[in-house]
Amino acid sequence: MRKIQWIKRVKHILKEDSGIGVVEIILILVVLIGLVIIFKSQLTSLVQSIFQKITSESAGI
Repeated sequence: MRKIQWIKRVKHILKEDSGIGVVEIILILVVLIGLVIIFKSQLTSLVQSIFQKITSESAGI
């Protein structure tokens, strides 16, 4: 019984017109892309160090 109520609630939320609009989604994407561009070098070094650690740890197995 609760599962049916939950599914009805999710459908109601998805059908609401007061949700996030296209403009809001575009603004969020612009901010995220800007953050990635600003912190590109830090993100790259972080990912490289994570992969190096994974490689060195997997060699010990």
